[in-house]
Amino acid sequence: MPELPEVETIVRALRPVLTGKTILQAEFLHPRTTPHTPPARLKEALKNNRIVAVSRRGKYILVHLENKPDMVVHLRMSGKLLLNKESLSDPHLRAFFRLSENIVLNFVDTRTFGFLYLLEEPIPEGFRSLGVEPLSSSFSAKRLAELFRNRKSPVKALLLRQDLIAGIGNIYASEACWIAKVHPATFGGELEEKQLKALHRAVRKVLRQAVDLMGTTLNDFRRPDGTPGEYGNALLVYGRKGEPCPRCGQTIERIVQNGRSSFLCPNCQHETRGG
Repeated sequence: MPELPEVETIVRALRPVLTGKTILQAEFLHPRTTPHTPPARLKEALKNNRIVAVSRRGKYILVHLENKPDMVVHLRMSGKLLLNKESLSDPHLRAFFRLSENIVLNFVDTRTFGFLYLLEEPIPEGFRSLGVEPLSSSFSAKRLAELFRNRKSPVKALLLRQDLIAGIGNIYASEACWIAKVHPATFGGELEEKQLKALHRAVRKVLRQAVDLMGTTLNDFRRPDGTPGEYGNALLVYGRKGEPCPRCGQTIERIVQNGRSSFLCPNCQHETRGG
């Protein structure tokens, strides 16, 4: 699933192209793509509406419209927003938008897990309950400590909770834990102050670096021009089971937490919770 760096990469690419353009036509081609807003309502709201901004909230893309409400795009596992691709014959095309100045924006989604909707009442729970943005000034080491206080859940699971911290997914949670020398299975409430500070720095560092390199492409992620992200070559532990730890040389291991893979160095990252 695209995480914060991938979504931010898409937003930065779309913003200068879409801002100021008028939506001339919107078509929705698969029922699973519009679970919250009926297609007819979407088409009515979008037609001849001008895009005034494009932004991000967590893993969501927001298309801000001159005449409210705004449109939300959630890519989920395999969704892509591709610019100027006349791919109406693509079997995975789920929606497309024709804009002024001959711009075409296609929503392509192999698995049909992604969706689009208008940001109007009732606002879906997933968006309404989003937590703090990890690259904002509101996300401090103190805030992280407050979020983790007395939590008897693994650090990795807490980092993935979108109602606590918005935008972090599996890849960057593993990377941040390794950078901070925190075992992903340690309970959040058992982290010491120095560990919390280290984890806070690590989260912000890995997300910023990934944004700079325009995201990670392992399988599906593509930028709006169809090209992959470049951060995959910079991953330190994720997907590197059996390789030497970049810090100490110990063999990187893979564990499974709630059905998700976590990668760690058993020498650098000691689990501190009892038992």
